Amino acid sequence: MEVHPVGNKTACVIGGTGFVAALLVKLLLQKGYSVNTTVRDPDNQTKTSHLLELQKLGSLKIFKADLTDEHSFDAPIAGCDYVFHVATPVNFASQDPENDMIKPAIKGVLNVLNACSNAKTVKRVILTSSAAAVSVNEQTGTGLIMDETHWTDAEFLASAKPPTWGYLLSKTLAEKAAWKFAEETPNLDLITIIPTLMAGHSLTEEIPSSIRIATALITGNEFLINGLKGMQMLSGSISITHVEDVCLAHIYLAEKESATGRYICCASNTSLPELAKFLNNRYPEYKVPTEFGDFPSKSKLILSSEKLTKEGFVFKYGIEDVYDHTIDYFKEKGVLKN
Repeated sequence: MEVHPVGNKTACVIGGTGFVAALLVKLLLQKGYSVNTTVRDPDNQTKTSHLLELQKLGSLKIFKADLTDEHSFDAPIAGCDYVFHVATPVNFASQDPENDMIKPAIKGVLNVLNACSNAKTVKRVILTSSAAAVSVNEQTGTGLIMDETHWTDAEFLASAKPPTWGYLLSKTLAEKAAWKFAEETPNLDLITIIPTLMAGHSLTEEIPSSIRIATALITGNEFLINGLKGMQMLSGSISITHVEDVCLAHIYLAEKESATGRYICCASNTSLPELAKFLNNRYPEYKVPTEFGDFPSKSKLILSSEKLTKEGFVFKYGIEDVYDHTIDYFKEKGVLKN
């Protein structure tokens, strides 16, 4: 095991090819951390090109690891101070969510936490959960406030099987499995971060699905607009956060000794019709549709980040910044005309 000089901390980011993980790696390197990151296929240039680019910023080692391979995390986690478990299996088209998403998500969480416990150097593990683990329920009405004490109704998802239920259930059960493991493991300090739909700029070669969904009203993609409608009907709101704020919250909570438990990270709560009006006013050139028939104009709930802000975290970006940055990113990618 390498001995680091005082002040030089090492962090491991699980799943470095992802949208959040890629930016997290960059921000950690810029803060002076040595970083280990894991990818499923180090030889896939499309998925790893941004990581090779980031190696110019500091000490970044890339390890091959798979969520379902129990011992593949031992090497990347050995000697680390903090571990950020950002990876999760996503396959919305899956015909078998149980085996494609739910089981590997739970197994992945337990494999990573086990490696953290065995490493003996890990001060804290930060798990990226999802608003999908908090706000999906059968409650009706509007004005509900959701905080960290709320959990998605797993029985409702498993029995009703609404669209995307496999992903929603995988995030809920994986976070619950993580907390159970942490409670039974004395030397493991776990924090979970619960982000909403994210947009902003991505370092990855491919445009993340999260950004595509968040911008569906601008690009006019009917399939994804229906996805946004489904999101509001199922999770109760369209809640959006800048990816950079989500990454900064990960680092803030890793380093903040008083932090404990779950933290919702949400910059803005809205509904599809409200979002459409906002986008139409701010970017008239994209002619965003604002008529949605009898679709509910109000969200039924808001996700509260009060716990996070009381911990001292300050959001850098509001919804205007989120969309300004995302549109700039889309222009760079050639998705939108200048």
